[in-house]
Amino acid sequence: MRPLPKSLHYAWIIAGITFFVLLVSAGVRATPGVLLVPIEQEFGWTRATTSMAVSINIALYGLMGPFAAAIVERFGLRRSVASALFVLALAMVAVTFIDRPWQLVLIWGLIIGLGTGMVALVLAAIVTARWFSSQRGLVMGMLSASTASGQLLFLPLIAWTASTQGWRGAVYLVAAGALAAALLVVCFMRNRPADKGLLPYGETDAANLKEERRGSPVKLAFVALRDGLRSRDFLILAATFFICGASTNGLIGTHFIAACLDHGIPELGSAGLLAAMGLFDFFGTTLSGWLSDRWSNRHLLAWYYGLRGLSLIYLPFAFVIAPDMSVYTLGLFSVFYGLDWIATVPPTVRLATNVFGKERVGLMFGWISAAHQLGAASVAFLAGYLRLTFGSYLQAFILAGALCLVAAILSLMIGQGGRRRDVEVAIPAE
Repeated sequence: MRPLPKSLHYAWIIAGITFFVLLVSAGVRATPGVLLVPIEQEFGWTRATTSMAVSINIALYGLMGPFAAAIVERFGLRRSVASALFVLALAMVAVTFIDRPWQLVLIWGLIIGLGTGMVALVLAAIVTARWFSSQRGLVMGMLSASTASGQLLFLPLIAWTASTQGWRGAVYLVAAGALAAALLVVCFMRNRPADKGLLPYGETDAANLKEERRGSPVKLAFVALRDGLRSRDFLILAATFFICGASTNGLIGTHFIAACLDHGIPELGSAGLLAAMGLFDFFGTTLSGWLSDRWSNRHLLAWYYGLRGLSLIYLPFAFVIAPDMSVYTLGLFSVFYGLDWIATVPPTVRLATNVFGKERVGLMFGWISAAHQLGAASVAFLAGYLRLTFGSYLQAFILAGALCLVAAILSLMIGQGGRRRDVEVAIPAE
């Protein structure tokens, strides 16, 4: 292998392609929020019918993580990602021909759920570990921030297209994005730096590289789970990421607009607050990645979960302490919560990499991400139940805030069972 060139390292090209892929994937996942009502109105379907497809989609999106990592290990990065994107593009087009509920469940719930699971944050973890030996935190932060960017970019486009061209036109728009991403991957994505005759960015010694693991994707995934369940650090990371999903996608992502409506804030205003969270999330997550290259990731996680917990405990009071000033009190929440929304991802991936090695981080983070989605699904239901029982979201917000404070304490315990050396980050000067 030749040494690192002075020109732009190809790793940054790979990072840019991955950012666009994750951007499109976020757009696909954001589509139901705009299109479910037009679909229900056209076919006369109930919210329960359409929600079933979305629920299956979310569940498979999360559970696909470890198997996506194993598939990439077995078949390679370019082939796996390109295939998933082509399937997504075709499935999105197929959605425009549905006229039965089971077709929506099959296509949107099953096929698109599995497809988006193949191009989720696990992909970011794999690309970062394979192509970068330095600046991993910064790269992971930028790739994680693509989730917020995708929603900010695609939601207005989808809504505008649906209002002017109908919901099918909006679906074609997203399908075109998936197709463009697939072609980009086919033309420019490479599996490893060695395919371009390079070492990973920042790597100077080829002896540090390990061979790719081969085997059945299912077997690789379950072997990783077995090994993870024997690891104290894995269990703590999974538990904290369970709480992460519960306090973000499960609670705020699902119930924030409904909570605003309970307090007389219209959908347009609450959607604007969510958009503000997405904007601040982009900067917060990118900054988190930069910090994870320089500070102890255990302490970063403790700060993130602690501040998130306090912001969630503050939220129900922001609704009522000054009703006439709710725009400002909730705006304050949107800033602080938005900065923290996905900020937990870079240090979590960094800790998983340090504990399990860069060759296995995709598999292990896949299972940790599955815990995230399980937490999201659990609290999405629980918060609705608490709202029905008590007539408000007060109990749900306080409970989620308390769980985040527990996660802050758990984060400080990572690496305290005899492997502290592995998780304390000490980055040499570059």
